[in-house]
Amino acid sequence: CQMDHCCYLKKFSNSYIILLLYVDDMLIAGSDMKEISRLKKQMSKEFEMKDLGPARQILGMSITRSKKDGSVTLSQDKYIGKVFERFGMNSEKTKPRNTPLGSHLKLTKEQCPRTEEEKADMARVPYASDVGSLMYAMVCTRPDIAHAVGVVSRFMSNPGREHWEAVKWVLRYLKGTSKMGLCFKGKDVVLKGYADADLGGCKDTFKSTTGYVFTVGGTAVSWMSKLQKSVALSTTEAEYMAVAEASKELVWLKAFLKELGKNQADYPLYCDNESAVKLAKNPVYHGKTKHIGMRYHFVRGLISEGSISLKNVPGAKNPADMFTKVVVLDKLKLCIASAGLQE
Repeated sequence: CQMDHCCYLKKFSNSYIILLLYVDDMLIAGSDMKEISRLKKQMSKEFEMKDLGPARQILGMSITRSKKDGSVTLSQDKYIGKVFERFGMNSEKTKPRNTPLGSHLKLTKEQCPRTEEEKADMARVPYASDVGSLMYAMVCTRPDIAHAVGVVSRFMSNPGREHWEAVKWVLRYLKGTSKMGLCFKGKDVVLKGYADADLGGCKDTFKSTTGYVFTVGGTAVSWMSKLQKSVALSTTEAEYMAVAEASKELVWLKAFLKELGKNQADYPLYCDNESAVKLAKNPVYHGKTKHIGMRYHFVRGLISEGSISLKNVPGAKNPADMFTKVVVLDKLKLCIASAGLQE
């Protein structure tokens, strides 16, 4: 595939085979077992391979199939269990948390160690290793911790005690939700995107946080939470910049699905800020947006040529909220369900 060189596709008259290759790990999916068996034999003649049978694990992710409804779940319960064991958090005294990050945890650089004694104390803490483990879980199957991981990773070079407490909070949240995973239920292959921004979310730089999530058939396949490169002067500007970032991912996903033969009539991207939607569709507010970088106006061209459609969604129903800020438990449950996460 031109959009992803780790993905190979072969089409037949009434079936297909998709082969995914990552270094020395391979996953084969298709609609005809005879063609899959033929491909395995052909590959075995050319390469030294080991057939592990039906896929149960790939890149640290467990693959579970349900015979009742045909759904497939990707989870990392085994990997998360090993993380707890490595950092000594398997004790029953380790109480699970209900949210990825506590609302009372306001992390800033002011909390970084200043004295040599404080630095020596934090040097004994496996902060970077812990955050790295959280990051891998977030990238693979846990979009719900994306914002929390993004926050704690800002202090990798010089973490303080408050930052370490936040990392342990995220780990305790994972302890209570370790069996949660992305559930693909075989619905219609419909791609949807949701974008959001939190104005001035970083208390040190006052930069806003961009968050987006794309779902196929109601389950998340791509997500991101990161600080914007420049300071936004208004909520509209922050949301507009988030929409521009999300639209780039949407263009790639659209082309990738088209290669797989899953083209669709409309590619919607939802945003909960009506002003940002109007700004993207019509440059009528040009006088107030002259300072916005040209790269962010890329989304206007996509809308005018019909490549994507930008639509407004109520903030209460926007699952991208959990990628930009700490949300209350009820909103978190809605976001998790919208992303296709379930135990």
